[in-house]
Amino acid sequence: MEIQFITKRFWLSLFLALLGLFSLDISMGSVPIPFAEILTILTGKIPADETWSSIIFDFRITKALTCILAGGALSVGGLQMQTLFRNPLAGPEVLGLSSGASLAVSLVFMASNIGLSFFAGSSPWVVAVSASLGSGLVSLIIVFISNRVRDNASLLIIGLMTGAGAGSIVTVLQYMSPAEDQQSYLIWTFGNVGGLNWNEIMVLVVIFISGLLLSSLTIKSMNVWALGDNYTRSLGINTRRSRLLIIISTSILTGGVTAFCGPIAFVGLAVPHLTKILVKSANHNVLLPAVMISGASLMLFCDILSQLPGTSHILPINAITALIGAPVVIWVIMRRRKISNS
Repeated sequence: MEIQFITKRFWLSLFLALLGLFSLDISMGSVPIPFAEILTILTGKIPADETWSSIIFDFRITKALTCILAGGALSVGGLQMQTLFRNPLAGPEVLGLSSGASLAVSLVFMASNIGLSFFAGSSPWVVAVSASLGSGLVSLIIVFISNRVRDNASLLIIGLMTGAGAGSIVTVLQYMSPAEDQQSYLIWTFGNVGGLNWNEIMVLVVIFISGLLLSSLTIKSMNVWALGDNYTRSLGINTRRSRLLIIISTSILTGGVTAFCGPIAFVGLAVPHLTKILVKSANHNVLLPAVMISGASLMLFCDILSQLPGTSHILPINAITALIGAPVVIWVIMRRRKISNS
């Protein structure tokens, strides 16, 4: 009955919100294009200005699709981490994946100053491959450790310390690098959803679908994971296999987004909480798709705000996600403190 109610009253609104934000996002930009002309372009007809077609298809639609993929992937990863660790302040970055990607990218931009050279040049594909390798290496380390550490709390601490270690190396590289190299790396850390072409979008789609398929295999275990490891095992669920699938899925989703878009903060942490306000259900058959669509909508909303409507200026996407995510984190902490004192 609960799922039927949500299906009738909630999913339609969620999809309409996503569609509305997508339409608004592709209609905004430094070049004003009438919405009627956008509809003309989308229906395959020739607009009044043919350059508008290139702007819509090669920049605005790819940017909006990147927002949908990145927001959905990070939000699903955040839901999995919060469920696995039974910690409302856990997010995709707790495994150190973003830090591993950041370390690899910092080596591309700044390692030549200490006599190292891993890749020739710093093209977008070089940066993406480097971030993937860094995130993948950290993922392998965490997977290796997870097979030997049964305590989720210990795994959480290990992930955080791995990220802290990677961050310290980045700090050393920044200290030893000239200002222009530091600036190139700093710009990457701001996050960017507008730099992907259609080939890169297709790669990100494959990554997204792969991670999502693995996520769907863990829904049953996530539904009972909050009750504790012992209860989960008593139901015949292989906790080690489930935890491994969750880690691999989150690694694929977070690593792929970080590789192509840079480290985008707060989305994976905030969206599950915002979605749970709307969805009064602990069933991950409902929560997982709801969180995915909500995350996509939130990223589109952040991208719209980052364009500073009425001006030609564009803010870094991380600046907007932090403005929305930080109050959510504060609210979660205050809410838990109020519950614990009651």
